[in-house]
Amino acid sequence: MTLFHTVKFNQFRVIVFILFTCFSYFVSHAQVDQTAVNDFIRNVAYQQKKPLKDVESIVNQAAFQSDIIDKMNRPAEKTMTWERYRNIFMKPERIDAGIDFWTKNEMVLNEISVQTGVSLEAIIGIIGVETYFGERMGNYLVLDALYTLAFGYPRRSSFFKAELSKFLELCAKEGLDPLAIKGSYAGAMGYGQFMPSSYLAYAKSYDSDTGADLMNEVNDGIASVANYLKVHRWDQGGLIAIQANQSENAEALSKQSVKPSKTISYYTQKGYKLMESIDPNTLASLQTMEMEDGSKEYWFTFKNFYVITRYNHSPLYALAVFQLGKAIKEARKVKQ
Repeated sequence: MTLFHTVKFNQFRVIVFILFTCFSYFVSHAQVDQTAVNDFIRNVAYQQKKPLKDVESIVNQAAFQSDIIDKMNRPAEKTMTWERYRNIFMKPERIDAGIDFWTKNEMVLNEISVQTGVSLEAIIGIIGVETYFGERMGNYLVLDALYTLAFGYPRRSSFFKAELSKFLELCAKEGLDPLAIKGSYAGAMGYGQFMPSSYLAYAKSYDSDTGADLMNEVNDGIASVANYLKVHRWDQGGLIAIQANQSENAEALSKQSVKPSKTISYYTQKGYKLMESIDPNTLASLQTMEMEDGSKEYWFTFKNFYVITRYNHSPLYALAVFQLGKAIKEARKVKQ
């Protein structure tokens, strides 16, 4: 190829690259209503008393990610049986990682548990389920995730617009770079996977009266998870869940609210019995968990189980947190 043809070919490649970039930008932004985006920008600038151009410069750099919509439409908690969901988290390697995390952070964990009254197992269980003890905090830019869901997911558009607004507020307050923070496809961040509104409301610094860095400071992550559960009325020393037996003539029950409202004795009369002995007047709920072969597990769940569902509303999630934390505690005792 002559020099002339080489130059022409390289010019052609540059033109193709520019056209592809422009096309990608157009496709990305064509999937959202730009008028709605502009309205959002104006509202945020007004509400947060920021220059319009500053908000524009951030929001207009967000990219629409279509795979996020796909994932939102297929959450694991709604597409899996309890058995499959449980097996994601109850693996020997995750339990071993939990033991290591507990050992490395034992002093802080003990201190925060005593201060808040929240059990060590609950704190460990949440961080283990959410981020594999900080190893998997998410690969999506939080800005992209919230932008995509705010303007491309009509079913929960209002919620994610509010979260995007809170994210911009959070970044300004804590001096965070909104173009660099990564998290989940739903826009959750840090060790405990807090949404921006939860970050602003419940994040707690371990050693300071102000500010919290949930992405980099493990102590802040631990303190914030415990604080979230405490604020949502964790019952110190209270029960979380106990497995139940179903008798042959047990009465079929409709889906039970996760918030305890009936006594153990009520469920006992329906044919469901505890596998441990506790006061029959204790308030509980009965949760039914589907197994792969079509059979069912039955679990009595209590106030602290309900508190965990304030973190994530799925009963599968709360039971996984409970079982993972308990398994790590028991395995750690064996190794000591």
